[in-house]
Amino acid sequence: MNGKSLPWIVTAVAVAAVIVVLALTRTGPVSRHPEPRPGVTAADVIPASTFARSEQRVRAYTAAAQTAGVLDGLYCYCGCKESIGHVSLLSCFESEHGASCDICMEEAELAARMHGEGADLERIRRAIDRQFGS
Repeated sequence: MNGKSLPWIVTAVAVAAVIVVLALTRTGPVSRHPEPRPGVTAADVIPASTFARSEQRVRAYTAAAQTAGVLDGLYCYCGCKESIGHVSLLSCFESEHGASCDICMEEAELAARMHGEGADLERIRRAIDRQFGS
């Protein structure tokens, strides 16, 4: 290899790197949010009355029961998917986990409020990401 070909090799490598970066970023960011499961219901959500002594828990479990399909399409930022295998935010309210986690309860209440105001799932996801994502 002579000194004249080195600049061409460096340029070719740089162009290839730019192409790779553009190709990888063109599809957009990968969403952490799961796709809602078809036919999912609130059948497995623990009744809010179980937590009658706590207004926040009652609100959160009521929100989960009323918006199960929405919560099933949301990632829970407390990390329970990674730590205990939850499928979605809805999973938190199919157990008592949601009752002991402020993040779960706050996400559920925000999602239910926005859904009640007519927001679609994508808008709710963006709000959840802004408020709870890192």
